[in-house]
Amino acid sequence: MNRSKQAAAAAAAAVIVVGGAGAAVAGASGDDDASDTPIQGPALEQAEEAALAETGGGTVTETEVGDEESYYEVEVTLDNGDQVDVQLDRDFTVVGSESDSETEPDD
Repeated sequence: MNRSKQAAAAAAAAVIVVGGAGAAVAGASGDDDASDTPIQGPALEQAEEAALAETGGGTVTETEVGDEESYYEVEVTLDNGDQVDVQLDRDFTVVGSESDSETEPDD
């Protein structure tokens, strides 16, 4: 390989390494919730209704449009303190839910 090709290859490798490190730093220092877009308008009421029907009650504490797992995400805090993330599609149909239990399971 001639010197100009070696120099070009080395420069390309340096760009990849520096760019990758920059992306890692940006990801580590960023607040994941900072870029969340809350559900607004009439969609908010429909999303809340669907999520509360799924959980059987509770209080909606956070919402997001364009979640990485679904179109809408609604976080519901139940009366016992547990949080449930309810995933909804564009038609407000439940496509999944995940509980972050605060209570200790019985042995």
